[in-house]
Formats: sequence, structure tokens, C-alpha cells
Amino acid sequence: MKKLKIKTGDTVRIIAGDHKGTEGKIMRVNLEKNKAIVEGANMVSKHEKPSAKNPQGGIVKKEALIHISNLALIDGKSGDVTRVGYDVKDGKKVRVSKKSNEVI
Repeated sequence: MKKLKIKTGDTVRIIAGDHKGTEGKIMRVNLEKNKAIVEGANMVSKHEKPSAKNPQGGIVKKEALIHISNLALIDGKSGDVTRVGYDVKDGKKVRVSKKSNEVI
């Protein structure tokens, strides 16, 4: 299985597709499909049958998966998109922003 450079909780910007330019936090990552769910982005309407959890049922808006290649990590210091690299600091492998060269 491939290791991804984007993790749950990171703030990302969508760089391709219908929702290009939208920013949000990553809620969940699916490693098998190389896709992630971004909070508040790529909303789809889904019909749900009435159940004990949702007695009313009806049309529900929820986030859909977005491919990792369409996401770019936002640098916490500059607020701009950046690539991710790895570096060894104090004997541990850490993620580093390529723009600001700071630990993520």
C-alpha cells in the first residue's frame, strides 16, 4: 500500500475539478482508493429512506470522496499551497513544507 503525504486533519485546497479553489480540513482518508473527504467540499445530494436514526428520511447533503491528486496542502505560515517533503529531525522522520521549510 502506498503512503500518502496528506493526512487526516490537514488543511487543503482543491486544485482541480468542479470545486477548484475550495478549502477545508480532511475528515477521512481512504488509502485503498487514494481518495479523501474534505469538510464542506464536493457536496452531493443523496436520498435516504426513513430509519430509526433519521425518521423523516428525504434528501441529505453530504461530502463525497475527492482524489488525492486534486488536493494541495496549505502551508500554515504563508497560507499558500505547498508540496510536502520528509526530513529527519532528532532521529524522527517528519513532514516538512517545501515552501517555508517548516515542520508540518
